[in-house]
Amino acid sequence: MLKEEFILSQERINPYIHNTPILTSETINEIIGCSVYFKCENFQKMGAFKMRGALNAIMQLTEDQRNRGVVTHSSGNFAQAVSLAARSLGVKAYIVMPINAPQVKKDAVKGYGGIITECESTIEAREKNAKIISNEKGATFLHPSNNLEVIIGQGTACMELLHEINDLDYVLAPVGGGGLIAGTALSALYFGKNCKVIGGEPMEADDAFRSLQSGKIENNTTTNTIADGLRTSLGDINFPIIKDNVDKIVRVTELEIVDAMKLIWERMKIIIEPSSAVAVAALIKDCDLFKNKKVGIIISGGNVDLQNLPF
Repeated sequence: MLKEEFILSQERINPYIHNTPILTSETINEIIGCSVYFKCENFQKMGAFKMRGALNAIMQLTEDQRNRGVVTHSSGNFAQAVSLAARSLGVKAYIVMPINAPQVKKDAVKGYGGIITECESTIEAREKNAKIISNEKGATFLHPSNNLEVIIGQGTACMELLHEINDLDYVLAPVGGGGLIAGTALSALYFGKNCKVIGGEPMEADDAFRSLQSGKIENNTTTNTIADGLRTSLGDINFPIIKDNVDKIVRVTELEIVDAMKLIWERMKIIIEPSSAVAVAALIKDCDLFKNKKVGIIISGGNVDLQNLPF
């Protein structure tokens, strides 16, 4: 049963991750009109929640698979996560990154020992290059979001949040490839008490919003958003979970993302990246829904290129 898999995943990865802090802000509570609990995965190892899923997936490979290494494609955070997780476990990591990925994320991947192959900034180019490496090296492909072990690993962030704050009415998370929101939705189902899950998504990459409307996976027609971690699309493993367990998705503009990012930097004195700010922006935009409620929010990461801030 999947609920037991979450518990086993938590036990498996626990020695290699941080149980990240949950922060609150009276000022933000007053601004939004509800009690907000920030699960700060920006303080996670390598700076994002994706360390959880990468570890959970790699730790379940056979010895032979570990010896041949792993390969993934990512704009940055899963690339860093796989690189660090693989290094922690003595496994070689091959990373396909789009050429326009933030330099700070490329540098971090190299620092963690990941072997980078750059490609054009399309899903097709990412997948093609990852397949070539997998065939040449015999490396196991790890999808950043459309992999059940990865999804369950990512969901342990919400599981930890609900363990500490067990009466949340809502949990919000950003939506990109769908791994975090799917894992969050399953965690809320198994460990929450009538806890609803809501996603935040950029207007400029709103495939998940449209997919929930149509009932089938839609593709992005544009990915022109500063939330570089959310430019990817849903998959056939995570979409059914999202369709059945996510209450709704709130779309936000680029200006709303920047304003939310600035709010957290200024009022909470913590660094969050634009992709994290998308969920905060959704909370602010739909604040009437959350009036006087207890709301958790997954701050997904804090890997920001300080030479290229959006404000």
